[in-house]
Amino acid sequence: MSSKLYRSRGNKMIAGVCGGIGQYLRIDPVIVRLFFLLLGLSSGIGVPLYLVLWIIIPYEGEGATGSAETAHTGGQEIADRARAMGEELRESLSKPNPQAGIIVGAALVFFGLIALLRNLDIPWLFWLRFDVLWPFLLILGGVVLIWRRVGGKD
Repeated sequence: MSSKLYRSRGNKMIAGVCGGIGQYLRIDPVIVRLFFLLLGLSSGIGVPLYLVLWIIIPYEGEGATGSAETAHTGGQEIADRARAMGEELRESLSKPNPQAGIIVGAALVFFGLIALLRNLDIPWLFWLRFDVLWPFLLILGGVVLIWRRVGGKD
């Protein structure tokens, strides 16, 4: 294991927390990211824990873990990131992506057709229940992503 825990500058998606933990534990940062995702989905603690770690863990070569300077810098980074995300959201709402309308429209048509077919009470369409359909769509999406990745069409 690495001697000190730092946020990664090179392997980061948001703040380098998962990349730094992965380097410290010598595991793939994707595993750490999945851990935070599952922790967030199962208990809701993943996001607050990530934010706390963002504040207390410095970038490599900066300050000591948990110092006041590191906490101030981490808090400032979170504020700056939130401001930037707000500006991006404001810009995306003022100039929406034309593809977004197509995707939302297709989703509405898809779920509307499912609702219509369910209300027709056709016996062989028993599988259109949402509790059966949703896992199927997740599996299908995963298979498509894997297929595209293996086929090199990413």
